[in-house]
Amino acid sequence: MLPMRSLDSEAVEAFLLVAELQSFTQVAGVMNTTQAAISLRLRRLEEMLGHRLVERTPRRVRLTAAGERFLEPARAYVAAGRRARDVFGQEPRRLAIGVTHHLIGADLPRILRVISERETSVTLHLRTAGTRTLLELYDAGELDAIVVLRHDDIRRDGELLFQESFGWYCSADFDLPSNGPVPLVLQPAPCNLRAMALRALDSAGITWREVFVGTGATAVGAAAEAGIGIALLARSAVPAGVREVRSRLLPELPKLDTVMISTVTGDHANAVLRRITKAFRSS
Repeated sequence: MLPMRSLDSEAVEAFLLVAELQSFTQVAGVMNTTQAAISLRLRRLEEMLGHRLVERTPRRVRLTAAGERFLEPARAYVAAGRRARDVFGQEPRRLAIGVTHHLIGADLPRILRVISERETSVTLHLRTAGTRTLLELYDAGELDAIVVLRHDDIRRDGELLFQESFGWYCSADFDLPSNGPVPLVLQPAPCNLRAMALRALDSAGITWREVFVGTGATAVGAAAEAGIGIALLARSAVPAGVREVRSRLLPELPKLDTVMISTVTGDHANAVLRRITKAFRSS
């Protein structure tokens, strides 16, 4: 009997990323290769295991039943390989990343998994705060890279990741009053999204009143979910328990650029940054 060949670790990593991102294009970008190379690696992995792991159609990518069974063993295989490589490795480099809290939502675990799936030579330190605070920390040298919303033309540096859209959100059983001021849940000044909400309402001649003020998008989202009032939130990070208010009474909101600003150097750290940009673009 011929001995079984060992699994290709990069093929297993590609399989895990396909399971998370459900897109060969995005996986190729994360692994800095081509779609054809990803397809070839997966096909060879399937041939070695004797099972089809991924179903791919023009509209969707999903795991087969065999792929679902292989998912946890694949994660254990990759983790074991990391531990083996790290035995004699150098001390991991610290990489401090700041992400605006307006973009932190239910998708964060998937984003973090995509970021950490492959690279072990970097210890990631994540800081969440408002855009203004993150810019100050970055300029002071306390953060290596930041993902923030661009609110004006004062600062034009950074790589454009995507355009974030915004909406008005409330609980499922909340009734928007037909007359009287709009009840708002807001962050305290000088929050940029607070200013956006009030500017949009004032421009439309709509009266409003504060019913809740909380620090951080998580607190505002929780207040909206609790039925206290209406919140302006980024669509990519809304809580599961809210619905968008589809009312002509509330004004349309502008989109904002989401950018990454970085001074990171070095192959390993830049590999992590590439994964961060791909993860956010696919969220």
